Parts: sequence; C-alpha cells; structure tokens
Amino acid sequence: MMSAMGVALPAIGREFRAGAVHLGLIEMVYILAVTLLLLPAGRYADIHGRKKIFIAGASVMTVATLLLAMSTGIRFFIVLRFFQGVGAAMITSTSVAIITSVMPHERLGQAMGIIVACVYVGLSAGPTLAGVMITNFGWRWIFYAAVPVELAALLLTIVKLKGEWADAAGQRFDWVGSLIYMAALFGLIFGVINIKEMVISPWIAAAGAAGLIVFLFYESKNDSPLLDVRLLASNRVFTFSNIATWINYAACFGLVFFFSLYLQSVKGLSAQATGLILVIQPVIQALFSPFSGRLADRYPPAQIATIGMAICTVGLMMAVFLTPDTPMFMIYMILALIGLGFGLFSSPNTTAIMCSVGPEHYGIAASLMATMRGAGMLTSMTIITAILTVFMGDRPVAPDTIDGFISSMRTAFICFSIMCAAGIACSFVRFNPNVS
Repeated sequence: MMSAMGVALPAIGREFRAGAVHLGLIEMVYILAVTLLLLPAGRYADIHGRKKIFIAGASVMTVATLLLAMSTGIRFFIVLRFFQGVGAAMITSTSVAIITSVMPHERLGQAMGIIVACVYVGLSAGPTLAGVMITNFGWRWIFYAAVPVELAALLLTIVKLKGEWADAAGQRFDWVGSLIYMAALFGLIFGVINIKEMVISPWIAAAGAAGLIVFLFYESKNDSPLLDVRLLASNRVFTFSNIATWINYAACFGLVFFFSLYLQSVKGLSAQATGLILVIQPVIQALFSPFSGRLADRYPPAQIATIGMAICTVGLMMAVFLTPDTPMFMIYMILALIGLGFGLFSSPNTTAIMCSVGPEHYGIAASLMATMRGAGMLTSMTIITAILTVFMGDRPVAPDTIDGFISSMRTAFICFSIMCAAGIACSFVRFNPNVS
C-alpha cells in the first residue's frame, strides 16, 4: 500500500482525470495519517490493549482497501487513503510491541530480523507486483488483491493470537497532549511539504516546530503523558537509538530518489531497467536483516547497528564521486553497501530500542521509532528540495541541466555522508558507560 502507489498514480490520474495536486494528496494523506497517529495509537494500545488496537487497525485497513478498489471519484479516493493510513498507524504502532511482549529477550533480535526482512520484501515486491497488475488487470487490482491478504492477517490474529497485553492498564490517556502533538506535527509536515507552493508555509512549519516544544513542556508536567519525557532524559540507549533511527533514514532515504533520476535522465535507462537495478538495495536488506537480528541476540545490538551505519556512510561517500561516466558496477556496489548497512542497522537498532524500556512502554517505544523513521524521510526530502532549488530552480532534469543535477546530487550526498558519520558518533554513545 506504500510502495505500489507510485506505480499506480498515472493510471489512477487518467481514469479519474485528476491533476498533479490530487495525485500528490493520494500519497500525502496516507503518510500524514500514519505519522500523526503513531504515537497516540501506541500509547492508547499500552493502556487499553495492543491486540485490540491491532485488530481494529487491520479491520479499518481491510475495509478502506476494499472501498478504494471500488472508488468512483478522486475526492472519495483521497479520503479513503487517509483512513487506510489510520489503519496502518494502528497496525505499525502495535505489531512490534506485541512481538516484544511475547518473545523472550534472548530471541528478540531474531524476531526483529524476521519482521524487518518482511518489511523490505514488501517494499521490494510492491512496485513489481503493481506493474504486473496494472498492465494486465488495471490499477484497481492492487487493492482487490490486497483484501484477501489483509483478511487472512485479521483472521489469524483473532483465532491464533491468544491473550492481551495492556501493561499500562489503569493509566489515563492524555487527550490534550495528543491534540497538541497532532496539531503541531501537522503544521510542521504541511509547512515543509508545501514550502515551494505557499508563501506562508515556512511560518506554518515554524509554528508546528514551536508547537512540538510546547508539547514536550506540557508532557514534562503531566503525570500520565502521551510521551514520557523523563524516559528520554534518563534512558540514553532509548534516546540515542531513536536519534540514530532518524539520522540513518534522513541520510539514506534520498539515495533512491537521486538514483532513479540519475539512471533514467543521465544514464538513459528505461523505467523498468531502473526499477530492476534499484531493487538491489531492499533485496540485500531483506537477506541480511534476519542474520543481523540473530547477531543482536549474541552481541550488543547497539554495536552491530553502529557497524551498519558505518557501512552506510562508506556507500554514501562513494556516491559523492558519481559522474555521468561512472561505470554501472559502481552503482551496483553503492546500492549493495547501503542495503548491507541498512540490513545490519535496522534489526539490531529495533532490538536495542525495545529492550531498553519496560513492558508498559512497548507501544510508545515502537510508535516513536516509527515516527523517527518518518521524520528522517521528511528531513531527507526537505534537504533535497532545498539543494535542488539552489542548483536547478524549477528546471527539469534534461540534457542541458545535467551539470546542475550532478552538482545537486554531489552536494546532497556530501551532506548525507556527514550526517551518517555524525550518526556513528551518536550511536557510540549508547554503549559508552561514561555517558548517562
């Protein structure tokens, strides 16, 4: 539902006669719903039961997916994508927390390796399967084909997942803090996404950032907070692991964006050939995530995650030196290194976060980690947008603008390499006994 949509947008736009703004909203409202609701859904699940929220999320996702397949207009389609994002937030905020609740800590890394591998397999398969379905059956079958899978997940959860986990039961849910958080985050995301379209967007983003500061201050005075600020202040492993998540996603997320344009507009490859090349990264991530998860059960997960960040840094530094004449094996090597680095980073880092908190915080820990991933992606695209604006303005990537594009890409990868190197230092803090 995430990676397949990019392939489906042109076909959806043709059928509904939708413009670029509406097509952009199809992607934006889904991401917006997921990001806004992750933290509140995770906290609510800690209090009222993670299985209940997971089942509710799977139900909302299934119904929304079926209705999307039967949509007759673009506006209804966009509304349904928002509700699909609501269901995704409820699933994402509880799935890792449930696994942490049922798995012994000595096998948690292996479990996290499996779930991370499944995520990367899904991200890899989404565009490929979507292309086959759109070509042979039409875009609606992306959603029709997903409904049986979602129903199976829902029924398996109801029938096979025994018990319930509500380790913060009896505590009060922070409705006021949730509203402040969602309003502030909405302002920040909306302002950043529309930074080029609206004159007041920087002010909206600034107001959102100020709102998040107000939120943290409010939570520090709250006896039943949505986000326990004291946990961030006192638990260095939890705090720096989440910072490492944000930095690594911010540094590496833009690679696919630049490489997609570079391979098609500079190297002259087709969209299909580009897709087959770009799949190298997620496939390697999927292969190595279970392995790194098992390593995290035997060795300190923070150390393995740090090695992964170091490998990502090497890959990003190699990307700085790309030119129009760079041989293809260099592209393959960079994608393989980023895939290997991310494969070694994600599972151990997830294990480090979930093992650093008590059961009453599993939901909020999983939600904050997912929120940091989204914040990293948003940071990456903000940096890219700013750099492209400086070097290229509103000009498209074309033969006469290739030099400007290469300069943009080189500058971005320098920034991302520095960020990832800083992330290594940040990651080292997690297992430095002299830092509290």
